[in-house]
Amino acid sequence: MIRAIAHPTDFSAEGRIAFDHALALALHHRARLDLLHVGAPGAEGEWQRFPRVRARLVEWGRLSAGSEPGEVARQTGVEVRKIELHAKDPAEGLGTFLADHHPDVVVMTSHGRTGLARLLQGSVTAQVARESQAAMLLFGPHSVGFADPANGTLTPGRVLVPVDHQPPAETALDPLEAILAGLGAQLDGLHVGTAAPALHGLTVRLASGGTVDTILAEADGAGLIAMPTEGRHGLRDALLGSTAERVLAGAKVPVLALPAG
Repeated sequence: MIRAIAHPTDFSAEGRIAFDHALALALHHRARLDLLHVGAPGAEGEWQRFPRVRARLVEWGRLSAGSEPGEVARQTGVEVRKIELHAKDPAEGLGTFLADHHPDVVVMTSHGRTGLARLLQGSVTAQVARESQAAMLLFGPHSVGFADPANGTLTPGRVLVPVDHQPPAETALDPLEAILAGLGAQLDGLHVGTAAPALHGLTVRLASGGTVDTILAEADGAGLIAMPTEGRHGLRDALLGSTAERVLAGAKVPVLALPAG
């Protein structure tokens, strides 16, 4: 069950696609949605710059025009919190929040004025991000999403699941199925190599070639790439400079990083 979704925002236009998916997933799961922004210590609040949840819900036909803030939870089942975090290091502020509040999914872009690289730099953040063990739905510079911007309908369709013997993917399948529950997704297991790992509940087919190029080619026509990552080494180690990060950089669809092992 998905109970809480976090969306870090830097208020950039590039983050709109991640906001739409965070809101659509919160609606689907009737989950709490935390919109997060990290500012400098002592900085004035920037509440007016947060994504406009009610306006988007009205556009999607999920909320009546002119509804008060309290109507969002009553009409949609989604509790929305706009949270300003203050820290010298945006990564540390975000990492501390994730470790303290344990969202099930973090939805964010990997580019923009802050982006994934800046948010996840630093050993402190790697540690707290590792402890949070949240799945991360990430949008790279070329990603096209699976949420209809006109109405928020989620249609992931075929989900490519590249797996290897390490990290062990078995533990990543439960959160994947929880996130995709009720969305009609079809999981397509893939191993680049000669001997696929045996996984309960997922048929894994074989492909040959360079790992990143093969995954990107096999993702043609998919709506999402879901990748188990080496969670015990931290999200920074799992994503920055790794296979998952290189896939994210070239993928035309979002990447769901799932801590495994």
